[in-house]
Amino acid sequence: MTDTAVLDWLLDSDPTLRWQVERDLAGAPESTWQNTRARIAAEGDGARLLSHQDPDGQWAGGAYFPAGFTGDEPGTQPWTATTWTLTTLREWGLDADALAGTAELLAANSRWEYDDLPYWDGEVDVCINAMTLANGAWLGADVVKLAAWFPEHQLADGGWNCDWVEGSTRSSAHSTMNAVTHLLAYERITGDDSLRDARHRGEQYLLERRLRYRMSDGEQLGPWTDRILYPYRWALTALRGIDYVTGAALHDGIRPDPRIAEQVERVRAARRPDGRWLQGHVYPGAVWFPLDVPVGEPSKWVTFLAQRALNRWDAAA
Repeated sequence: MTDTAVLDWLLDSDPTLRWQVERDLAGAPESTWQNTRARIAAEGDGARLLSHQDPDGQWAGGAYFPAGFTGDEPGTQPWTATTWTLTTLREWGLDADALAGTAELLAANSRWEYDDLPYWDGEVDVCINAMTLANGAWLGADVVKLAAWFPEHQLADGGWNCDWVEGSTRSSAHSTMNAVTHLLAYERITGDDSLRDARHRGEQYLLERRLRYRMSDGEQLGPWTDRILYPYRWALTALRGIDYVTGAALHDGIRPDPRIAEQVERVRAARRPDGRWLQGHVYPGAVWFPLDVPVGEPSKWVTFLAQRALNRWDAAA
């Protein structure tokens, strides 16, 4: 469990993190963490991200990529455009009322870079569609058509692959991780469990691989499965995997699947003697501002997410 010194360190945080620490680690009354949560729109990182919104409802002038981005620029994926920013704000716990009118503005003004498709209809990439589904539910957009897309495009092995449109018939751990993450968020927001079976099939795809291994030869999927980091972005990593599985189990009222035990202990072993975890990796790409500390420094976000996942696991055990 989190000791007093670490808990005090975590509580001395931006409202986007502090309210979650109060609720999930400190056991504060709901009135306390809700008051902290209400501060997100007015101060700190939440207010900073909101300040970058364009008059047309977008961020950085684009749906998934900033306006003018061609892919030829130095560096990698920018994280500043509308979909990534909305996802961050939603996952931080911003009240949707702070973005009143945004759903309508995006419906009128935002089109996907892929085939100029309407924003709330989604496009062909499952990761993009998953974020859009959850974000639309949060903001009150009509995403019923988009919700139906997921079971229709689930592959035979139970997962999803963003390259299905190129003919891929085998699922991707990254694509599936993103799909189930935001399908769970959609269910939490709406109370609609019509996608639960699809989500559970996707979870089984990941659990069969123990969040780390290939089914074909038992080898590690990739070095990224060992990473312990925040923000999660697009990849399946050790921390993201156990955070998701323990959170989904809590939502479903079941015990976390024992097949994640190895990854749980991998994360536990990374805890420093002082009870903190270090930032393990930062994905390159343009940001409005850094969301966490540099690699190698003690991270409040990583420490919170890791300790919460371990608490869920240990409580169930």
